[in-house]
Amino acid sequence: MGRLNRLTLSVIAILAMGLAACHKAGGFSTDDMSLGNPGAKVTVIEYASASCPHCARFNNEVFPAFKAKYIDTGKIHYVFREFLTPPVQFAAAGFLTARCAGKDKYFSVLDAIYHDQAQIYQSGDLRGGLLHIAQSAGMTEQQFNDCISNPDALKALNDRVQKAQDQDHIDGTPTFVINGKQTGSGEMTLPQLDAAIQAAGG
Repeated sequence: MGRLNRLTLSVIAILAMGLAACHKAGGFSTDDMSLGNPGAKVTVIEYASASCPHCARFNNEVFPAFKAKYIDTGKIHYVFREFLTPPVQFAAAGFLTARCAGKDKYFSVLDAIYHDQAQIYQSGDLRGGLLHIAQSAGMTEQQFNDCISNPDALKALNDRVQKAQDQDHIDGTPTFVINGKQTGSGEMTLPQLDAAIQAAGG
């Protein structure tokens, strides 16, 4: 499970990506990203990090069936909340890229990051890997540079993660909260999620 004890990000996420300039991009969303039926009886919140291999494995191996069974059918409201684990510069830049791509592309960009994560780590080219994903989502290199070096967007991300630590007591990823109850910390199987959702009235 990915962990981060305390946040010491400030501008380290930008500097570690090798970006010397600091550009201000346009507007950006600070909302929770969600899928499914907002009126469903069960809300499943997943706290995850774009840099976490466990989160990537859940996304790649479990989430498609979970989405088909619960999200696409309107049985649950799924909320994704961003968290940062090492390497924090990759997680932060990944989330900023997904948000800059737009709400309609957020989850597809995040899915691409998770599917390419191992290959990107193996290559050692974190920036190049994310740039390729951003360009596939329709962003130019300049838009990508502006996006991941936006200090306001990075601060907003840091604030969200700090809130998750301080108020929601999240200290690792993935962590699942179902109808307000922390259900699992670490990867969960579909049968485990089935049981937890059923227990919550779903």
